[in-house]
Amino acid sequence: MEQKDLEIIEQFGNEDPQLKALWDQHIIYEKMLDKLESKSYLSPTETQEIKELKKKKLAGKTQMQTILDKYREKEE
Repeated sequence: MEQKDLEIIEQFGNEDPQLKALWDQHIIYEKMLDKLESKSYLSPTETQEIKELKKKKLAGKTQMQTILDKYREKEE
């Protein structure tokens, strides 16, 4: 994420529960992906889990970007 986005999340995260929840979920998915991707061998189930996590992470990031766009517009 861009530095500006991180600043907006930090600034408005406590006021906006949806933004905070999406950010927290993003971090959790990222940690889970890092853990799985660090393995030297992945079972077919783990490979599928990585695909699912990436889809969920992307969907959450898309929602987060929509919220961040609203905050950016207010600042202009």
